Amino acid sequence: MLAGAMAAPVNALAETPAKQLFGAKRSGSAQQSAPFGSYAKGCLAGGEQLAQTGPTWQAMRLSRNRNWGHPELIDFIKDLSRKAAKQPGWNGLYVGDLSQPRGGPMLTGHRSHQIGLDADIWMLPAKRLNLSANQRESISSISLRRAKGAFVNKSWTRAHHEILKAAAKDKRVARIFVFPGAKVQMCKDEKGNRNWLRKIRPWYGHHYHFHVRLRCPKGMRGCVNQAPPPPGDGCQDAVNWVNDILHPKPPPPKPPKPSKPRGPLTLADLPKQCRSVLSSR
Repeated sequence: MLAGAMAAPVNALAETPAKQLFGAKRSGSAQQSAPFGSYAKGCLAGGEQLAQTGPTWQAMRLSRNRNWGHPELIDFIKDLSRKAAKQPGWNGLYVGDLSQPRGGPMLTGHRSHQIGLDADIWMLPAKRLNLSANQRESISSISLRRAKGAFVNKSWTRAHHEILKAAAKDKRVARIFVFPGAKVQMCKDEKGNRNWLRKIRPWYGHHYHFHVRLRCPKGMRGCVNQAPPPPGDGCQDAVNWVNDILHPKPPPPKPPKPSKPRGPLTLADLPKQCRSVLSSR
């Protein structure tokens, strides 16, 4: 009788979508900081909260409680915000979603951002760093795309180029996602060493913000890195994306059968360490 009574909650926990379990946690775990798993299937032990306001940044959409990350990500944001504050018209950065307090799948939105190594940085120049909590809920970023992302629009500035460049040149960064037209524009404008452009990757959306992804910190054996970007500066790849936007291929005469929708991740889908992350005080 006792064994059956104890098994029921365990089974219920195993079948509960992991996003509900991790989304319910309001603070980080009392553990040493460590990312476990991969960017889209993992969790974060000992998450650190980015201060809501700093000398050169403000965390946005505070109601989401997604301003948590591995300490290396928090340090990176502070470093990048100081560099951004040197650009004309910028006093720092508006910082969007990082991770939930203990990482893991989110209740809404991102598939990634699960291990505390992803950050969304707004394209809107941070001119004011005294926004109230209510203002941070209502203010919006700006879109920099034109022609569905094939080109940048008039809001794109050299400052955006320099901030993205500073992020890409940071050794902690694995890759940065931005809309295709921005990558093509940066390829046209960059006259110096172009090696850092390899990390700037074209991706869908990403015209209101750019997405920075850090490498797994040294010594973090439970963390799984994404495969490195292909060799080269990636500029031709971005041109190919733009060509596909401007000249979309006709749909196949017989559409492929829709794939079976994925069910939500459960605790069993995540690394085993995520159970202790969830249960830690």
